[in-house]
Amino acid sequence: MACLASASRGKSCKDSVGGLRNIYFSNYTDAAWDPIYDVTNTDVLETIGNGATPDLNIFKYELNGVSNFEQSIVASRDNGTVYFEGTLSIQLAKLTLEDHKEIAILVQGNPRIIVEDQNANFFLVGLVNGCDADVGTITTGTNMGDLSGYSLVFKSMEKSPANFLEATTEAGLITAGCIINAA
Repeated sequence: MACLASASRGKSCKDSVGGLRNIYFSNYTDAAWDPIYDVTNTDVLETIGNGATPDLNIFKYELNGVSNFEQSIVASRDNGTVYFEGTLSIQLAKLTLEDHKEIAILVQGNPRIIVEDQNANFFLVGLVNGCDADVGTITTGTNMGDLSGYSLVFKSMEKSPANFLEATTEAGLITAGCIINAA
């Protein structure tokens, strides 16, 4: 049986923090997608564009701290199945006409999403199946200190957990084949 444990894990250091820094949306139908896995670690994506020069458009969204990414393992002993459900919850402050239009486009599609956490890790969510908007709100808030903005939840269902990217900076995303479109 190939489903046997193969490694141990020691107690980790207290050098990690929670939270997300940025997310990057890519259209699921973008023809430039051609991921190449690291030859020594096949769970890590070395490049995601299909050429030596940047060719995959991604759209950067800067986050303010009330956002998170979580992956659930969904297994069924009876059916002999397991998959990973990714849930990306983001909050974007301030309502604008431009954001209204862009959010309407995002929630109708099924983008692939690169998540950058506060530890300089980049994950690719929805590599095979893309992500779907699950729920969201557009709110003006009630009191002066309330959120006036957008709360969105995107979900993915994949056979494997979200892949790490070799990138640890935006320059690394460019090396991986991305063109970063930022505000």
